[in-house]
Amino acid sequence: MEKALWYLLVGTRGGENRARIIRTIDERPRNANQIAECLEVDYNTVRHHLDMLQDHDVIEAGGDDYGKLYFLTDRFEHHREEFERVLEAM
Repeated sequence: MEKALWYLLVGTRGGENRARIIRTIDERPRNANQIAECLEVDYNTVRHHLDMLQDHDVIEAGGDDYGKLYFLTDRFEHHREEFERVLEAM
């Protein structure tokens, strides 16, 4: 998870938006449209970042396609301190 967080947040473009998405989901579970509205980011951009975060086991989805809510994974929660360290380095 440590390497994945460095890659997702520092090693690629879009890291700042991914960090904002993680923070938003941490506040409360949301669907892609709610995240896009909250962050004032294009829906398709949010979908791209959500897919990347899911692929690296940072978030998981629950519910049906349209109203699917996103949650932080237990694995991410276990590595939350590393997430905070990566943010400090950004």
